[in-house]
Amino acid sequence: MNSTPFGCGAMNSGAGNAEIRLCEPLQRLKQEHIPLRMAMDAFYSTAQQLDEETGIEQNDLVHTWLDQVADFTVQLKKHSIKEDDGLFPMMANYMGRTVGPIAVMEYEHEQAEHYLQRFLEAAGQGERARKHEEIRMLAGYAVQAYTILTQHFGKEEAVLFPLAENMLSPEEKQQLNRIVQEK
Repeated sequence: MNSTPFGCGAMNSGAGNAEIRLCEPLQRLKQEHIPLRMAMDAFYSTAQQLDEETGIEQNDLVHTWLDQVADFTVQLKKHSIKEDDGLFPMMANYMGRTVGPIAVMEYEHEQAEHYLQRFLEAAGQGERARKHEEIRMLAGYAVQAYTILTQHFGKEEAVLFPLAENMLSPEEKQQLNRIVQEK
């Protein structure tokens, strides 16, 4: 990190050789995507393994999978709150909230949370063997959330965070920094 305000880090904007320096709170939001992606990849991989396993091995794998998705959902919520309560409202002051990038980002948060909630509700809390059809239904919810969030994180990193860097005032970046650190 360097000594610029909020420890800005360099980021290629995708426009030639120009780099955009993300302030600390935006860089932190971006960095939080790394463990979230790792957790998503883990539950996606486990879902794929479930297609290959049967019997006791499958039942053990299902329990691992349910724990992975439940843990991921908690971590995602912590991250999303920072954006929903901080970044998105700040940007909406400039861009509006009913259409455009902020509306899309909020909608994608809602959709991902919806599929994860459906997964958790369908999975229930019971300790029981699951039928193949039920596992496929659960996998559908998990894959939908995975797909939405994979694209969502990419949009935030390539478009939204650089846009916020250029749009937000130094005072707003300080406020965002407090929100990101508190939540």
